[in-house]
Amino acid sequence: MAALSCQFHSTLYRERLYGKTRPSISCSAQPSQPNIKVVINGAAKEIGRAAVIAVTKARGMEVAGAVDSHFVGEDIGKLCDMEPLEIPIISDLTMVLGSISQAKATGVVVDFTDPSAVYDNVKQAIAFGMRSVVYVPRIKMDTVTALSAFCEKASMGCLVAPTLSIGSILLQQAAISASFHYNNVEIVESRANARDLPSADAVQIANNLSNLGQMYNREDMETDVAARGQVLGEDGVRVHSMVLPGLPSSTTVYFSGPGEIYSIKHDVTEVQCLMPGLILAIRKVVRLKNLVYGLEKFL
Repeated sequence: MAALSCQFHSTLYRERLYGKTRPSISCSAQPSQPNIKVVINGAAKEIGRAAVIAVTKARGMEVAGAVDSHFVGEDIGKLCDMEPLEIPIISDLTMVLGSISQAKATGVVVDFTDPSAVYDNVKQAIAFGMRSVVYVPRIKMDTVTALSAFCEKASMGCLVAPTLSIGSILLQQAAISASFHYNNVEIVESRANARDLPSADAVQIANNLSNLGQMYNREDMETDVAARGQVLGEDGVRVHSMVLPGLPSSTTVYFSGPGEIYSIKHDVTEVQCLMPGLILAIRKVVRLKNLVYGLEKFL
């Protein structure tokens, strides 16, 4: 395909008594960049279906494969309540990667699977010359370290994102800034179910605050009262997790100083909030030649 490129120029011409500037336009056809071929691994999950819709709507990329162990053989477009994409869900990642690599196109695998599968998935993608965006909560840092070494050796990019929510990243950045001005901090989160608590977001915030050389909540650091919440890290950051069906996924960080309370809150109501971050990650990872941990590096 070719894209039409136009440029504006100014040309001087003279009339009887004065000169004028006449704008002119010159156009030329230039080859356009091919779309990024995106494979969604974990396509049948809620977040996978949202990713299929987001990638289909985004410019410069297209869904080229859908991998999952559920709904095998079904058209991923129909599963997402869209027009058929003529892309069946396949359970074999290697088969999908092989078909895309033959086209010699730029490819990205988006991994929504589970921590135990990430390492092998990324290695397979690299073997076929494709980069990876990994959003798998609870991935172990040992896995990230091993992948980083592998990507470095292969000179292939991989983005491991603890969160794809831009709002969550902004909350974390604001919390780090606030931590230099307050000595008391607690994290309160709410979730609709009790799976994986404290949440990955709360753990990430606590870890960020615990790496700044600050000591928080000195007055009751040693308390063992269960109602005071769980201490994460060694610097006294406490997390309180509330679970009630119907609650939105919410994270609030409270800071306090003499005579004031400062709070930062982020609510998630739908999985679609992760899609702008995902599209950004796909666009950025194709230029990487190593592993990057955290989408915030590109904000």
